[in-house]
Amino acid sequence: MKSISKILVAISVLLSFTVCNAQIKNSVTETVKVYGNCGMCKTTIEKAGNLKKTSKVDWNVDTKIATITYDAKKTNQDAILKSIALSGYDSDKFLAPDKAYSKLPGCCQYDRVAKVAVKTEQKSESVPENHSNHANHSETPKVEVQKENQLKAVFDNYFEVKNALVKTDGNTASTKARALLSAINAVKMETLNTDEHTVWMKVLKSIKEHTEHIADTKDAKHQRDHFDTLSLNIYDLIKVSKQETPTYYQFCPMANDGKGATWLSKENVVKNPYYGAMMLSCGKVTETIK
Repeated sequence: MKSISKILVAISVLLSFTVCNAQIKNSVTETVKVYGNCGMCKTTIEKAGNLKKTSKVDWNVDTKIATITYDAKKTNQDAILKSIALSGYDSDKFLAPDKAYSKLPGCCQYDRVAKVAVKTEQKSESVPENHSNHANHSETPKVEVQKENQLKAVFDNYFEVKNALVKTDGNTASTKARALLSAINAVKMETLNTDEHTVWMKVLKSIKEHTEHIADTKDAKHQRDHFDTLSLNIYDLIKVSKQETPTYYQFCPMANDGKGATWLSKENVVKNPYYGAMMLSCGKVTETIK
């Protein structure tokens, strides 16, 4: 009976991944060891790695093997394992931050054996060794070089959508939203720094949903309904992403049926995207993000 039960479980797992593969386009399936202890670990690991129609993780409590299926055009194994590491779980490729590991329940705090730390947004490049250093120094000195900000195109296109709504130009807002959607899909998650990656994983679904709504209509009123939530998501992102120039977080108390609504601008002067020419200067700067 036990052998039959195991066979049924195996068939069930196989069927679930067959369905998963059918839902995820350009699917690639790989296995990798992820460290953990129990059923609670399984829930957290899978939740951290799962992204609707993009990635699916199944973690085996006994073998500690995670079977990962993902859309190779949207993400990769490193990005998924990095997200899992940020939730507190080491793999053979990435070490979870100590802070994330320490927050795990006692029963989930596994023995740590992974050796390589989660990568950040920076990359080391070699420079010629300084011969004045000790002769027995075996490693070439490194200099940290900042990689291009993956989120810059997202922010730039968001501001273009905002500018179109200031002019109550639904046609342009729709066009700019399509460009924003392309920028969102082009982000390489594995290159984001730890804070950016954490926020990105939280807001990605919402950002895409509201951008798609704005792109799919030329009705400025409907676009503004979705621009409010989109702005909140972009605010969360821009707060953890280093910018070359200040960004101004602005607020209109009249928008959203008197509940108020926010937006971001590269200008200190208020130009209201919710009312346009009707009440162009309605609002105030509530925060300057540097």
